[in-house]
Amino acid sequence: MSEKNTSGRGQRDLRVRVKTAKGRKLSSTLWLERQLNDPYVQRAKREGYRGRAAYKILELDDKYGFLKPGARVVDLGCAPGGWCQVAVVRVNALAQNPKKPVGTVLGVDLQEVEAIPGAELHQLDFLSEDADAKVKEWLGGKADVVMSDMAAAASGHKGTDHLRIIALIEAALEFAFDVLEDGGTFVAKVLAGGAEIEMQTLLKKSFRKVANVKPPASRSDSSEKFVVAQGFRGRAGVPVNPDEE
Repeated sequence: MSEKNTSGRGQRDLRVRVKTAKGRKLSSTLWLERQLNDPYVQRAKREGYRGRAAYKILELDDKYGFLKPGARVVDLGCAPGGWCQVAVVRVNALAQNPKKPVGTVLGVDLQEVEAIPGAELHQLDFLSEDADAKVKEWLGGKADVVMSDMAAAASGHKGTDHLRIIALIEAALEFAFDVLEDGGTFVAKVLAGGAEIEMQTLLKKSFRKVANVKPPASRSDSSEKFVVAQGFRGRAGVPVNPDEE
């Protein structure tokens, strides 16, 4: 018995449909259906990444090239660990080329993160009073890259959520000002909204190049974007090296 083709092109709808179970909200059902049909989620499972977010940092690094062999990287808000997984491979090129230096990857998150070979992970509330000092102590020196995928719990109010994200990125940026090497890179997730104008101005004064980009791995219906600030020259133009002109 042949199957009737209703599309006229010999193709069937291969999307996974999820039935609404008793006790499950419609929003949860739609989220589950989206996850099951998301090509980045499926790819992450095949390639061993802990989430689709790994491809966001992969795509950003492919374009801007900040995860260099030997780099010292701090990942703020690192759970579940996808960004750290990418960073470990890219800053540690020893297996591919013994002549290249070994990098450092330090991850911090409010929740405990399962161990990642090649990364040092710590559970910490980055907004706590002594968080900066602890991270700098664990790092044991300057960083070449500070990246942040930190996100506040959603309130359901777009404006409130945007302001919370801005507060987190400002905290991450203050930390970056403290620990970045001359020429270092700051990468962070923000939400499109406009409240970040002051932050963008400060970034442009403190880094030689600032880009705002939405990588292909970001969902089209998401308001998130990423800022990539490269060539750190000191907060608001104050040189990292006092002898720098």
